[in-house]
Amino acid sequence: MLDRHKEEDGGDIQELMLKYHNLKDGRANAYIEEDDFERIIEHLDEKDEIGEAIQAADLGLEQYPFSALLMIKKADLLLATRKYKEALKLLNTATLYDHNDMNLFILKTDAYLALDQPEKAILLLQEALHLFEGAERTEVLFELADVYDDHEAFDKVFDCLQLVLEDDPMNEEALYKICFWTDFTGRNEESINLHQRIIDEQPYNALAWFNLAAAYQGLKLHEKAIDAYQYAIVIDEKFDYAYRNMGDAYLRIRKYKEAIEALEKVLELSRPEDVIYEAIGHCYHRMKNFAQARFHYKKAVHLNPDDSRLFQKIAATYMQQGQWEQAIKQLEHAMRIHKHINEYHILLGECYMNLKLFKEASVCFGTVVKNKPKQIAGWEYLVKCLVANKQLDLALEQTEIAYISTQGKSIFIFYRSAILYMMGKISEGILQLEMALSKSSKLVNKLIKFYPEMVQDPKVAELIAQNKKGKLS
Repeated sequence: MLDRHKEEDGGDIQELMLKYHNLKDGRANAYIEEDDFERIIEHLDEKDEIGEAIQAADLGLEQYPFSALLMIKKADLLLATRKYKEALKLLNTATLYDHNDMNLFILKTDAYLALDQPEKAILLLQEALHLFEGAERTEVLFELADVYDDHEAFDKVFDCLQLVLEDDPMNEEALYKICFWTDFTGRNEESINLHQRIIDEQPYNALAWFNLAAAYQGLKLHEKAIDAYQYAIVIDEKFDYAYRNMGDAYLRIRKYKEAIEALEKVLELSRPEDVIYEAIGHCYHRMKNFAQARFHYKKAVHLNPDDSRLFQKIAATYMQQGQWEQAIKQLEHAMRIHKHINEYHILLGECYMNLKLFKEASVCFGTVVKNKPKQIAGWEYLVKCLVANKQLDLALEQTEIAYISTQGKSIFIFYRSAILYMMGKISEGILQLEMALSKSSKLVNKLIKFYPEMVQDPKVAELIAQNKKGKLS
């Protein structure tokens, strides 16, 4: 059986190679068929003996000088050795003898791209589209899509994949790729129309349902997306990416219980990922089930211990339960990974404030204003911390520095007004309030939240009311 197979293949490769070496060395008058030269070249190429393979191609062309097959083989080897111009010249010669060989177009495309001539590659492949049908036309379209990708003509990549699917609606490669390019180009409506046509013909095509759902999701039509994902998983119950995206869609419409169910299915079907555990944790967090949120955030940390955000999220669950010491430990973990993120310093300062550790809190907020002196948040926290610790003189001083550092943000005039009022300097406080209201009356709510007792003063209440009437008139 094996011997017969070898005979059908043109004989044992070792015998063929012996014959080739005899011919090459002039030891015997050997005759080698054109197809056998192809086998010899491929054998040498597989052994990474490219130089020898080129010599074999040259010897074959001496015997068969009009063989487009051998010219194409040699050109392929020349491309591998970066002799692009020589390869292109040989391919142009081969075209004279066999214009319809698919390999001619593919290799010429490679040569043009290597010579940084993408426009010529595109014209060549567009010509090829009129010459080939079926699987060969599909191959040309994929090649053309790759060239457009390199040339950053991304809409044309989508066009090529759309043409593939119009010819072959079940082409998996095109179905996988067009999902990405739909999202990248934003051509969701066209993708919806295309995949609805495919589903009309192939209603059990799970990938088509998935792509339809993804396009709906791209338009933020999350309910429609969920319906389409559900069809995909009915057809293929192990379609983990459908469950993943469906979980995201449920999350977007705040159906957290359903999102958790979908994401847990992803964990059953595929390797555990930190992003999935994090998403489940987020859902539980939103549902105020802080223990379960922590459990899943910690699972995510186990898989990705260098992601400081996960420690911050665990800290947030502790903060919402008033477990300040536990939150501090998690934030310290986060800051060991990324110590320059201001949000971590602010959260840590909040924890210290709730523990009445005002000195430690002011250090945290002081770090924030040092890092980002033009941003309002750090200054606000610092002022509030100093007020909470009854350091009113220092708080007043900081409002003045904050006003200058933030290029005149009027919120700090409101805070200055309140602090002066706290210090018993009522007239000065009211003067500052008048100035603040003239600049931005919308911020008065922040003043009320900062020092509600001040608004109980009839003079202050009247001043605010007059300002509102003035704005309305």
